[in-house]
Amino acid sequence: MREFISLLRIKQWIKNLFVFAPIVFSKRFLDLDFFLPTLIVFFLISFISSGLYIINDIVDSKKDRLHPDKKNRPIASGRIKKNFALLLSFILILTPLTYSFFMELNLFLIFLIYIVLNILYSFFLKKVVIIDVMVISANFVLRVFSGSMLFSIPISSWLILCTIFLSLFLGFSKRRFELYSLGGNAVNHRKVLSLYSIPFLDQMITIVTASTIISYALYTVSEETVKRFGSGLIYSLPFVLYGIFRYLFIVYVKGKGGDPTKVLT
Repeated sequence: MREFISLLRIKQWIKNLFVFAPIVFSKRFLDLDFFLPTLIVFFLISFISSGLYIINDIVDSKKDRLHPDKKNRPIASGRIKKNFALLLSFILILTPLTYSFFMELNLFLIFLIYIVLNILYSFFLKKVVIIDVMVISANFVLRVFSGSMLFSIPISSWLILCTIFLSLFLGFSKRRFELYSLGGNAVNHRKVLSLYSIPFLDQMITIVTASTIISYALYTVSEETVKRFGSGLIYSLPFVLYGIFRYLFIVYVKGKGGDPTKVLT
């Protein structure tokens, strides 16, 4: 059972909490008519994510054996056979996708884009410098959109920008950790790391950190936000700043940040 849970990477489901963003920022989170359908969407995209992680683990199994943490994954270590894992991934992907078709066509299309994008990532896009991180960012945006499809909730442009910049921040921080922690083995683990350098990643992190903070600050004072929440949302900015600065501390001082879910949990 432990191997099965590890294979599904349930801890990574925390990323899918972004599907709740539309009902949180539309002040409908406590409304069961909105919360329960969104909860279903959360589990659907989480199962799809697990299936996609399995495909990625199969593709990367040889390289993962060189990674200090990933070498212990069920497929890389050989504890779970690839054929079984592949069958399980198809079930995890196709079942929620089919269910979403009968829920809402737009949700089905978002899921389909999410699946195709991540399969392309597993085989091709993760080898392309910068694009690899932009795909990670796109995944977060798709999660946000999937949470709005059932209700046609309008999403603030500033909120989308915040999501993009925050996910780029996490993605570039992850690449920096891999380059820093793996040293000479970095290229053997992920070929695209040969095209990155720590000074370049530091610049990217600086840019997207500033962009995240500015986007969120402008979101809190935008006319649309003030109408919906009043002017008090700006007082959440210090907490957002602390969260970002704390993560930077973990990345630069603690030398971590390879897996945001481990940092956040």
